[in-house]
Amino acid sequence: MNAEIEKIGRLQSLDARIGELRTEVASLPKHIEKIEKALDSHNRKLEADRAALGANQKDRKRLEDDIKVQDQKISKLKDQMLQAKTNEQYRAFQHEIDYCQQEIRKCEDKILELMGESEPLDVNVKKAETALKQEKQVVETEKVTARERTAEDQKQLDELLAERKGIVTELGPQILKEYERIRKKWRGAAVAEVVSGRCSACQISLRPQFFQDLRRGDELMFCESCGRILFYHPPVSFEHDLAAHP
Repeated sequence: MNAEIEKIGRLQSLDARIGELRTEVASLPKHIEKIEKALDSHNRKLEADRAALGANQKDRKRLEDDIKVQDQKISKLKDQMLQAKTNEQYRAFQHEIDYCQQEIRKCEDKILELMGESEPLDVNVKKAETALKQEKQVVETEKVTARERTAEDQKQLDELLAERKGIVTELGPQILKEYERIRKKWRGAAVAEVVSGRCSACQISLRPQFFQDLRRGDELMFCESCGRILFYHPPVSFEHDLAAHP
């Protein structure tokens, strides 16, 4: 493999990793935004339940105050009944007392209804408060982790971009242009290895003479089918392998 192919192969690896890092760096703020929105939604639901529970309690307090008022009216009416001089007056006082008692029963029935509604609200509020507290801790932890991960990714990204810049400088502009064109066409896969006489990307067999020219490694060669830049690793002989690993 000639030096240019090695550089192009390394460039492709760098571009793949750079793309992954950029995607991750871009996705982390979106992830934080998503969990913060979920937290805000749960917080609004809790506030709505708290408001409903507060309104329920206010209604019950108002009804309890109404009962006290009616009780006071009944007490006064009973005192006035003792001073009634005629049956008509007595019956009039009794009619008002009956009316007040009916109002009290209405209030008591409504209070019981509100108490039935308040029980699940109270349970929901307590559960939501506990869950929200835990969720806030998780969100804060994830935000810290995301910031640390972003910093690490950005550091690695800067290093890879610096290495890429060096390789790009060493490659000629025409080769770089071809590499970028092919990479764009095949979504990042600009380089392919030849295995068993075939392009490993498109699986098309190479012509014998073309394959022989590629094996010499004198120049950059492109797959006649898909157009990718080709490279070839000659097989290591058994004897060479023994010599390298005695």
